[in-house]
Amino acid sequence: MISKLSEFGLTQTEAKVYGSLIDHGKMQAGMISRKTGIHRRVVYDALERLIEKGLASWMKENEKRYYYAENPKKLREILDMKGEVLGEIMPALLAKYSAAHEKEETKFYKGREGIKTILQDQIETGKTIHIIGASYNAREILKYYINHYTRARVEKKLKLQLIYCGKRRDVSVPYGSVSYLPESYASPVSTNIYGNKVAIIVWSDEPVAVLIKNQSVSEAYKKYFDILWGIANKMKKRD
Repeated sequence: MISKLSEFGLTQTEAKVYGSLIDHGKMQAGMISRKTGIHRRVVYDALERLIEKGLASWMKENEKRYYYAENPKKLREILDMKGEVLGEIMPALLAKYSAAHEKEETKFYKGREGIKTILQDQIETGKTIHIIGASYNAREILKYYINHYTRARVEKKLKLQLIYCGKRRDVSVPYGSVSYLPESYASPVSTNIYGNKVAIIVWSDEPVAVLIKNQSVSEAYKKYFDILWGIANKMKKRD
């Protein structure tokens, strides 16, 4: 399996590290080094590249950093693979991934590919998406990907509710609706609520995000969204 992955855009080291993450779920760099026989410094470099490609993420637990493999379906988007070879290894990759990642609750993402992973997860989750503090910069940062995301969302008839902060703009949201709050509510952070997940995204030139998978947290943020949505609509009626 590792040799097949390395044929399609991953270095041999990246393929070994990714394969180890798929097999074991969350891992520290030292454990990856021991399992693969790759020097720890080289492991760190490979992990950074996998994160940039959207194939890995990390989180801290008790001040220790743990790394995770992202869903192998991401390979379809970012690697130039031959369909028949991908078909050979995808079932095994998905089976291992599902077994090792059932209990994950929090992940950290960095870079544009990481944010794309979250947006793709919204499509796959298949629930209405509520966004507090929607960013006008999202289209600029992700450029053409936003159009792909919108097409996929509309095809699946996933509704999108956006709360912007600041001056009203002429924003068209297919299969969605928009409300506005005053500039005083503005922040570079947007909160995406969908299904049992909450993604907190910092829309900077090099965006970062935290994805929390927890039903109670999602419900709490949804209630907060509903309160803000109600405030925004009341202000709209007064205008």
